[in-house]
Amino acid sequence: MPIKTIVNCTTGETIEREMNEEEAIQFAKDQAEGKAEIEAKIARKAAKEALLEKLGITEDEAKLLLSK
Repeated sequence: MPIKTIVNCTTGETIEREMNEEEAIQFAKDQAEGKAEIEAKIARKAAKEALLEKLGITEDEAKLLLSK
């Protein structure tokens, strides 16, 4: 089981304990969602770069074209 760290900000006391089953399940879900978000961001950036290269323009030039 993953370890959970609990810090009491008033006293500065730190407690480390194993996560219970519910916490571990939520932790795994959060990790998976975070990984999916990062992968999607990387894919969007790669697609953007590929399109700019295909068009033969820079990001600044694309911004200029899209501005009012």
